[in-house]
Amino acid sequence: MQANDAQTLVLCALADGPLHGYAVNAAIERLVGERLGPGSLYGALTRLEAKGLVEPVEESGRQRPVQLTAEGRAVLERELRSMAKVAAAGLRSLGVSPA
Repeated sequence: MQANDAQTLVLCALADGPLHGYAVNAAIERLVGERLGPGSLYGALTRLEAKGLVEPVEESGRQRPVQLTAEGRAVLERELRSMAKVAAAGLRSLGVSPA
């Protein structure tokens, strides 16, 4: 899985609301059937925070939950719309109708 893929998965996991790292990874596992490695997960979270796409919320004990920023939501929406166009075009080329 590439770094950009990991970032998109993290943004998707956070679309429903704030989560801490372990919960983000559990949401990703429910979504795609596999977890990110710790380096990929926390690297993605660090890069997304540096880009202003996620931000920390009030800590609860050792956990450090993060949430999407308004810009993070906008970036995720653009990325998902782009992915949907590519998927639809690919499925048409294969002669398969979209699900």
